[in-house]
Amino acid sequence: MKKPLFSPILIAFLVLAIIIAIPNKWIEKFIPKTRVTQAATELNPFMFQGKYIQQNMLENQHYLPIYGSSELARLDRFHPANYFKETKEGFTPFLVGRGGTESLIHLLNFAEHTKDLKGKKLVFVLSPQWFQPRGTDESHFVPNYSSLQGYDFALNQTIDPVIKKKAIMRLLTFSPIENDPILSTLLKAEMTNDTMTKREAALLRPLAIAYRNLLIKKDLYYTLAGGISHKRDINAKVRDKSWGQLEVQAEKMGVHNSTNNHFYINNYQYNKIKKMVPSLRNSKVDASYGVSPEYSDFQLVLDLLKESGAKPLFISVPVNGTWYDYTGFPLQGRKSYYTRIKNQIESEGFQIADFSNHEYDPYFMKDTIHIGWKGWVYTDKAIKDFYDGKNADNEVAQVK
Repeated sequence: MKKPLFSPILIAFLVLAIIIAIPNKWIEKFIPKTRVTQAATELNPFMFQGKYIQQNMLENQHYLPIYGSSELARLDRFHPANYFKETKEGFTPFLVGRGGTESLIHLLNFAEHTKDLKGKKLVFVLSPQWFQPRGTDESHFVPNYSSLQGYDFALNQTIDPVIKKKAIMRLLTFSPIENDPILSTLLKAEMTNDTMTKREAALLRPLAIAYRNLLIKKDLYYTLAGGISHKRDINAKVRDKSWGQLEVQAEKMGVHNSTNNHFYINNYQYNKIKKMVPSLRNSKVDASYGVSPEYSDFQLVLDLLKESGAKPLFISVPVNGTWYDYTGFPLQGRKSYYTRIKNQIESEGFQIADFSNHEYDPYFMKDTIHIGWKGWVYTDKAIKDFYDGKNADNEVAQVK
């Protein structure tokens, strides 16, 4: 007698039901204790968009989280992940971010961990390129958006309502949130006095909680399975060196790796744009980073960090001045960003390591926009001073 054709489907549903029914605490018991350490430099999107790894990291004073975007993947011997591992300063940098991770994505991430941020020192690396005239767009937001963080944000009743409502207005303009009928309804209900919308949100709330719980379980299984293993260690050779010696070492490395152009861009990156370089001359004559919706998005990050009691250090990264001059990008369009972002941060009482006066410093940047050899040395000093309880101000620019 033939077995019923639906048997495999039935078995699959049974297995799925068992997987879902397993208590979260049981799953957590099987997650290796080394998983957080492993994730510190993996730059794994599953970790960015999840909850378990970051929560455990924030609860552990051994880790110093560094939030940013694509510059975190520009690893060399002076990169904080390698420098502080080699010099054994008593803490381990934990990298959170990748290309396109801008203010709103960081906001959702911080909102998920507000209770773990109180008194927590952290580093936040800012990129001028975030502050485009139209702000962040779908191409940057969508790949970095986390449904788990989105639902946690919607269900979070502890965030200041003023901050939350401002964030909701921005978040509802992006397709992953706008097109999610449950999530968008919950968020819209906080923005209106319409009885029907609030009633619909109340009916959908149990479904939202159930779905959020499934996403939490999914995150635990991803964590249990392990991340994407990338070898991030580099033979740093930076131990027992003064900051001045490190700067000299970094400059030599920059000279060695940037021999095919006069923009102080490393050879590998320059070769990728070499054919386009003539067409890019004076292509940005009307550009500016001085006006952007990103400032309002970033203010939400500042407001949330202040409300949660976090202790951040912001790193203000410059652009490659030589390259930007070649493209015709006005100097004033850069200076207006540096001034505005510094004032915005300091007005909230937070520390900033302002490196805007290093635009023309050879090998401070690795390419057109990413911090490089010398830039990491200055960043390392700023981080160490911050960790040791010293103020980070303009004097941090002097490493000697």
